[in-house]
Amino acid sequence: MTALPIIVGMGGINAAGRTSFHQGFRRIVLDKLTQSARQETFLGLATLMNLVRYQDGQLVTSDGEVIEKAQIEARFGEQIKAGTLIRKIESNHFDVDATHWQQKLTIKGCDDTGLRFTCKKRDLPTPVPSSWKVTELDSKLVTVIVPDQLEIKHDSYRDNPIKAAGQFPTGFDPAAMYNSRYQPRGLQATIFAATDAVRSTGLDWHTVMNSVRPDQIGTYSASIAGQMNDEGFGGLIRARMKGERVSTKQLALGLNTMSTDFINAYVTGSVGTAFSTSGACATFLYNLRSAVNDIQAGRTRVAIVASVECALTPEVIEGFGTMGALANEEGLKKLDNSDEVDYRRTSRPFGENCGFTIGEGAQVAILMDDELALSLGAQVMGSVVDVFVNADGIKKSITAPGPGNYITMAKSVALAEQIAGSEALRERSFILAHGSSTPQNRVTESLIYHKVAEAFAINNWKIAAPKAYVGHTIAPASGDQLAMALGVFSHNIMPGITTIDSVADDVYSEHLDIRTEHYECDDMDIAFINSKGFGGNNATATVFSPKQTMKLLGKRYNDDVLASYQQKSMVTQQAQHSYQQAADLGQYQLIYRFGEGQIDESELLIGKDAVSIPGFDKEISLTGNNQYTDLS
Repeated sequence: MTALPIIVGMGGINAAGRTSFHQGFRRIVLDKLTQSARQETFLGLATLMNLVRYQDGQLVTSDGEVIEKAQIEARFGEQIKAGTLIRKIESNHFDVDATHWQQKLTIKGCDDTGLRFTCKKRDLPTPVPSSWKVTELDSKLVTVIVPDQLEIKHDSYRDNPIKAAGQFPTGFDPAAMYNSRYQPRGLQATIFAATDAVRSTGLDWHTVMNSVRPDQIGTYSASIAGQMNDEGFGGLIRARMKGERVSTKQLALGLNTMSTDFINAYVTGSVGTAFSTSGACATFLYNLRSAVNDIQAGRTRVAIVASVECALTPEVIEGFGTMGALANEEGLKKLDNSDEVDYRRTSRPFGENCGFTIGEGAQVAILMDDELALSLGAQVMGSVVDVFVNADGIKKSITAPGPGNYITMAKSVALAEQIAGSEALRERSFILAHGSSTPQNRVTESLIYHKVAEAFAINNWKIAAPKAYVGHTIAPASGDQLAMALGVFSHNIMPGITTIDSVADDVYSEHLDIRTEHYECDDMDIAFINSKGFGGNNATATVFSPKQTMKLLGKRYNDDVLASYQQKSMVTQQAQHSYQQAADLGQYQLIYRFGEGQIDESELLIGKDAVSIPGFDKEISLTGNNQYTDLS
């Protein structure tokens, strides 16, 4: 019997806010929320953005004024909305109006004697060019005459043509929430996201860890570029060229596998599977696929699936911009026939567009096999029945699309129909599109959906596109899509694409339902998470709703098991409610177990049949791993 991977928790952070309990989703569909949900959303964002803090049982503004929950929108609503979603890049990243760079300058003397200057002796280049004439003035100073021309680089500033991004909410500072020890922004966000995910489950994590063997827990996570901030690879690469020193941490902390390591070493304390794979924009789905496969095979019973990317640096943005992939000011002005740019609307999936908008984010989902989820009383947020990955074959351009995404979508849709039936597929399924906002993507991706819809007789197939609001977070982008899917399941609100005026004429929309406004929808049963990555990294996940998942579990388990689960889940829901209230008040209590509970290797017991590890209730079995019994 193949285990069904159940989603029991999800946490994280992107431009829309916190992932747990659908705060980020709620920010996107703000105007469709009930008054109660709207107040909760503004409260959670106000504390996340450090506009309001919870102190001595009261909500207090930054200037010490006591404020009621119901007053937050009136007082800070416009500031909260302005400081979330896609917007002009803020100065804590870099100055887009005066972006620093080094400009080349060739200089020479004004007469035949050459170029003359004075400098410290220790600042002379090594070796000193043979044509230079150096005269000592004293033990520290020298005069230099350069008979020919000299090429130098000097500080300069330029008006960056790319000025918008999906940034974390203004004022959100994960570094201040724990002893971050000069860690890169992406790893700080990883600690926040992993804590948010763990606490969102409503389960005692120590109990979860000791409910299975230590090797049946897995962490599956990666970035693409790695940590490109000064504390990681960015600083490592730039240091010597800027005349600075490389630190002892930059190389290690820059690795794109480091989010996996941080979750294991500082949050969960897992000694199980550590897995990292990068698949361009499909990275989150690549890691989800490995987790799902391991759960299905019984190798993993608890999976932490994550991805993080905080690459809002001038170098990364210039790289994408030079490729022509990013929406720039000139292109946006032409689209709108205006001298002004609306930074809110730089990302326009399936509309008239000119490139994608980069974003930063960290997303963490926690999955369990169905038997463990029921036995622990975990909240069933949905299930991932499978994730399909296919390449494009021979390519002329490495960045161009190909046939692989047709295969992944067709497989995902076929599987959904086989399990849930044709009615559920045709009436209650929707797509979380890759929707990158490039002219090529809107045509090629919509054509895939058009052809698949024709093959499976689907009409008015609902399309949502998270990148319109949070930008393209690169590695965790499909995690953003999963978070939106769970929000739709929970709230029955389908996000439209409000950043476009209409669907572009070249979009294959005959069988698709692409709207420019948010709208209420019936219960959805199936979500397809689709991702198209550079190089032919295509992936599609088939995700079932909580209702559809419980319907499947009703076929596998008897009434007594399900009744017992319902009793246990009530306790879980109470714990979840407690964390949601605490998180909305800014009481995150980040888990950062630096050196806490380290395993004493001298106490580790190795036998012929099992390994016993201090701190874990269950042993790791050394038997039963032979898959080649017929050859033994």
